[in-house]
Amino acid sequence: MNLARYRNARYRLSVHQQRQLPPDSGFEVAFAGRSNAGKSSAINTLCGQNGLAKTSRTPGRTQQIVVFDLDEHRRLMDLPGYGYAKVPADLQRHWQNLLDRYLRNRAALKGLVLVMDARHPLKPFDRHLLSWTNAALMPCHILMTKADKLNRQQQTSAIRETRDALPELVTNIDVTIQLFSALKKTGIPELEQQLDNWYQWDRTEQLNN
Repeated sequence: MNLARYRNARYRLSVHQQRQLPPDSGFEVAFAGRSNAGKSSAINTLCGQNGLAKTSRTPGRTQQIVVFDLDEHRRLMDLPGYGYAKVPADLQRHWQNLLDRYLRNRAALKGLVLVMDARHPLKPFDRHLLSWTNAALMPCHILMTKADKLNRQQQTSAIRETRDALPELVTNIDVTIQLFSALKKTGIPELEQQLDNWYQWDRTEQLNN
């Protein structure tokens, strides 16, 4: 693992419409999750930059697809938080349509990190995304955040219960799961290893030739 790969992440743009996305080439990994699941904090912790992905006490702050460049060929995509009741219904529909088109049609997308609060896993939106990844044969890594708020026994139980529920939701893909805490900065090496696999860093020379 090379930590600098993620520490070099830089904001590129925020996308409100499909046509605004960067050219569909290279390697992308998307982070998705319910509002206030800790998605932005996880991205900031991974990249070692507290202000990279905007965080807020108000759920639903991420209202666009936010694009971060890792290098010339690799991007990290912060998808809109979804499921917060106070967001107007028409805006929720717009987010949902944007997400659906992106997830279904994006050739550069190599994997999805599904961020879930370890205390409240597998909410309806989580299940919806898992069903989509199963249908699309899209690799998925479940990042169970805020693990510091659970004791060791509760952490073990959360992982086991989530893993036991997966056979009913996904049949075509393998889903990996890990605990993560932005506060304690635990779980970073496991997340980096998964992302390294998807980004195929060893192909940089091939892409440059």
